[in-house]
Parts: sequence; structure tokens; C-alpha cells
Amino acid sequence: MTSMNGTVALVTGAGSGLGQAVATGLARQGARVVVVGRSTARAEEAMEAIRALAPSAMLEPLACDLSVQSSIRAAAAGFLSRHDRLDVLVNAAGVFRKERQVTPDGLELTFATNVMAYFLLTSLLLDALKNAALAGGSARIVNVASKYGNTRLHFDDLQTAKGKYSYLRSTPPTMLARVLLTQEFAERLEGSGVVANAVHPGLVKNTSLLQDVGGPFRWITNTFGAPAEKGADTALWLATAPETAVLSGKLWAKRKELPTPGMGADPHARKRLWEACADLAHAR
Repeated sequence: MTSMNGTVALVTGAGSGLGQAVATGLARQGARVVVVGRSTARAEEAMEAIRALAPSAMLEPLACDLSVQSSIRAAAAGFLSRHDRLDVLVNAAGVFRKERQVTPDGLELTFATNVMAYFLLTSLLLDALKNAALAGGSARIVNVASKYGNTRLHFDDLQTAKGKYSYLRSTPPTMLARVLLTQEFAERLEGSGVVANAVHPGLVKNTSLLQDVGGPFRWITNTFGAPAEKGADTALWLATAPETAVLSGKLWAKRKELPTPGMGADPHARKRLWEACADLAHAR
């Protein structure tokens, strides 16, 4: 097991499921883990669950509603007021929504949480990641994504505003978007010592991710999915293993590189997505 003593990690989606399993694994290896929850109370509940499995865990809570850009900016500022380095950033939060909802920023909730939060939070923490790389030789960004099949991004309707809304229409494109953003971060960070990779964890049972949609998909996931601890293995490997410190811009599953077919292999698409996210975040 790789020692993470003296390192700082931040994990979104740590309230349950895969994110919590990743946070627990990092804490067991000695990292100080910043546990992100929608509120301080939710983050502290997650910390109790992590300490039940890793009693010596060094943890701190960070409140952040990842669907709201002002909350992301406040959370990043709060982290940076306490830490000047970030060795590992794991973006594991995500949502499935049965009905179309709009955030205070005017964005569709699934796109805001599954894509914009990854883009904005990572962007705000880049200097801390680069500082960690300078001090220790490397820093890691791990984005939980998924194999996306034949999905394409429709740049004239990134937020599923046209036609009938469903999570089957809104969610798969966000997984492709995560892969594309991972590739673009990797290219922009080349030579900095910071690597960025995406991971397909497969079906993970008994998480809160599918709480809203229910139905056959949730039944299949909870019946045939792997425990969160098993699903977290590749993400932890990417976050900690010496051999993954030089791997970047790839999609992984079961510690093996996966192809990124279709739009996932289109540099123009990822740059166009980056520009769209920068516009929506007013980050130009």
C-alpha cells in the first residue's frame, strides 16, 4: 500500500457510495482528506462513517453545493485559506434527476453538477495542485466518469432544454463531457507535474446516486453492481500509485485503459466544450 502521509486530498461526493469509499481509502493510506458535502452537517456525517472504517483518519469538512457556482467558489476559497497545496483531487459527485430542474445560475441541474462543477472546482484549485506537484513531484486529478457508448454532445442543447426531458437523455452526455474535460485538463497541464485521468467504476450498488430515478435501472444497479469499495479500486490506484503519476488524459476501468471512441476522440469537441464551460462559469 502506498503511503500518503503528508499529502492533502479533496473528495467530492464523499457523503456515500463510491466517493466515500475513495475518501476512506485515501485516509487509510495517511492522506489528510477534505470531505465535501452539501452542508457542513452532511460532511460531518460522512466523516463519522469514514472514521468507523478508518479510526485514525485525518479529516476535515467542506460544505459545497456543487450545483451552485457561488457555493463552489466559496468552498474553493475556504480550502485555499487553509491549504496552499492539494495532492489529490477526486471529483466523484454526480446526480441523476427524473425531472428537469434549474439551478440559481439558470443551468439545468444535471449539467451543472455533473459537468460545470468538475470544470469550475478543478479550475479554481489548479494552483494548489501545481504547488503540490512542485513540492512532491506530482499531483493527481481523478474524475469519475463512465463509458458513454454512442453518446454525443449536442452543443446547441447541452442542458437538455429541447424535447422531452429524461435522465436517459440528460446524464450520458455528461459522462462524455467529463472524459473530454479530463483530456483538456491533461493537455493544458502537460509539464506541470499534475496529471488528470477519468475512471469508469462500473455499476456500484446501494448508493444515493439513483435515489431520485428509482425503477428498473436502480434495481439492476443494486442487484448486479459491485460494492463501493471494489468500485473505488481504480480511482484509488490512479490517485496514489507511483506508476500512475505519469499517466494523463486517459479513461480507465479495472486498472486498464479504455478507448474513447466517437466524440471522445475529437480534440475539437473537447475544446468547444471547454469554451462553453468557461462562458457559463464566466471564467474567461
